[in-house]
Amino acid sequence: MSATLLLLLVSAYFCILLGVAWYTSRNANNDSFFIGNRNSNWMLVAFGMIGTSLSGVTFVSVPGKVGISNFNYLQVVIGYFFGYFIVAYVLLPIYYRMQLTSIYRYLEHRFGSWAYKTGAFFFIISRTVGATARLYLVINVLQVFILDRLGIPFAITTFVLLLMILLYTFEGGVKTIVFTDTLQTTFMLLGLLVCIYYIMAHLHIGVGDTWTALQAKGYTRVFDTQVSAGGFWLKQILGGAFITVAMTGLDQEMMQKNISVRSLKDSQKNMITFSMVMVIVNVLFLFLGGLLYLFQDATPAIVAKGDDLFPTVALLSGLPGVVSFVFIIGLISALFPSADGALTALTASFCIDILGLKRREDLSEKSRTRTRHTVHLSMALIFFLCVLLFKALNKKSIIDTILSLAGYTYGPLLGLFVFGIFSKRSIRESPAVLVICLVAPVLTYILSLYSKAWFNGYQIGVELLLINAGLTYLGLLLISKKGVASQGR
Repeated sequence: MSATLLLLLVSAYFCILLGVAWYTSRNANNDSFFIGNRNSNWMLVAFGMIGTSLSGVTFVSVPGKVGISNFNYLQVVIGYFFGYFIVAYVLLPIYYRMQLTSIYRYLEHRFGSWAYKTGAFFFIISRTVGATARLYLVINVLQVFILDRLGIPFAITTFVLLLMILLYTFEGGVKTIVFTDTLQTTFMLLGLLVCIYYIMAHLHIGVGDTWTALQAKGYTRVFDTQVSAGGFWLKQILGGAFITVAMTGLDQEMMQKNISVRSLKDSQKNMITFSMVMVIVNVLFLFLGGLLYLFQDATPAIVAKGDDLFPTVALLSGLPGVVSFVFIIGLISALFPSADGALTALTASFCIDILGLKRREDLSEKSRTRTRHTVHLSMALIFFLCVLLFKALNKKSIIDTILSLAGYTYGPLLGLFVFGIFSKRSIRESPAVLVICLVAPVLTYILSLYSKAWFNGYQIGVELLLINAGLTYLGLLLISKKGVASQGR
């Protein structure tokens, strides 16, 4: 399939998104943008969150890593599954009881404004870095495999894609995203299933034969039993659970969709349904990864590996044009939910948490909307500059490095919320909270750097988040006193 035709099909796909945005943003206001007027359908939210959680990194990277680490990623996925139950039955009841628009207002009720601003600050930094890293990876795939052939510069591609996202999120915000994410998740899953079907058809094998072949090559091995290894199964499951608590339950982007649902009960149904579907979808991605490596073994001309394997097979291996089309649509569908949700959530967090927009009684609805538009445009500009920075560095490995920073930035958030929910101590209003949340990641980094030498070969893996949160908790304990003088519990 030609690059020009693929570009036209992507343009048509975007026109559909614009149509959905126009329909859902009619009569929208600031509450529509921030929390969807608390009237979202839980089934739509659950389904749409799949696309937000997976992102283009999952779409490209998880299949490519099967040849490197087999099905070990399922260890973390199992942890995710348990983590969603903690979010549903510990965090969501708090958010609904307090009727929060920004989940970080909990920290203000519990500890005061310094904790509140600190939580919002760590979210903004983490989500900006993570979202733009994912955005860069997907844009780079589109650039290398399609747009370079048309002579379109990387900066123009980035600008146009961000403009697209701006256009369909500018007015409706969460109200629009709930529907567009549902549409995009549908296309992403269809792309995944169609690619699996065509590759099996090309290899003349069925599901059972594929699984047998994957077992023979050892790809289906899930559990790592080496205790000192970074991928030890218990660490992976525990780490996965708390990654979910931090990166879903303590993330404004993910939670603003959940708290837009009509009731707590429906929001909990959304979370549990989502957790089950996520396990199935990740198994399918791993299954596809195994298929890609079987296809590579049968096609000597294919020499790609890792992140390049799926795009190479889909676009350059001679498979039917429909595979190229569904891959690109699936990739775009994985890109948009992670980028549009992040842009909207960052706008909401900055407006509510940093500017205090909802508490400014001196501002009219029109003034609030004008401020929100300015922040939204500014966040899009920051996204644009960050993506160009990743391109200038021109190292794919930096994506994994940047994404691993989530363990450092979400750790203090996890420590703050755990201390607030499970302790009965209070903290005096003080910048010491910010200092502790800045020092904890530094100490965690030092431990991670020297753990192998200091602890008899022990390697820190996904439990880095827990160590970071634990150090934050201990720091808060040191500056706390008995008694809770707040309404957050």
